[in-house]
Amino acid sequence: MARTAEVVRNTKETQITISVDLDGTGVSDVETGVGFFDHMLDAFARHGGIDLKVRTKGDLHIDALHTVEDTGIVLGKAIHKALDCFKGVRRFGHAYIPMDETLTRCAIDLSNRPYLIWKTAFRTPKIGEMDTELFKEFHHAFAMNCGACVHLETLYGENSHHIAESGFKALARALRTAIEIDPKTGGQAPSTKGVL
Repeated sequence: MARTAEVVRNTKETQITISVDLDGTGVSDVETGVGFFDHMLDAFARHGGIDLKVRTKGDLHIDALHTVEDTGIVLGKAIHKALDCFKGVRRFGHAYIPMDETLTRCAIDLSNRPYLIWKTAFRTPKIGEMDTELFKEFHHAFAMNCGACVHLETLYGENSHHIAESGFKALARALRTAIEIDPKTGGQAPSTKGVL
């Protein structure tokens, strides 16, 4: 069965449509109005092996918070929907991603018990026009709506661009492993409870 989904969310602050294909090849078509965020979502798709289409229109005349956070909400919901109750997946994944002087680690559990451990700090308040404090907001929104327990930690690094990008790539690579079909599950949710 195709593991695809589309989620639409319209509020007074944002209008968002996201579609995903978990068994794609990493093709992305992203428009959020925030250039660096688009770059990060492109990297997420490519390294996650997920085909991703994002159309976000947000109240950027105020700032980028609603745009970034709400995109995380909808992306998390879309992946959760495509996973169909986590049937047959490996469930766990982890990745270490180096980028020059930076090293970031991510571990993920598709447990349907969302949580975020965030141990990442930035040396600058902005990357391009994007506030660096928004990266935690995105990851939190994603984890809560995907049903994922995400532990993300930058072990060391100096360049804010490298810190942000290694984090997105680490999340993508960890997720890529976690969503892979595991033939040993027999198509069931990988849990002693029988359901996640």
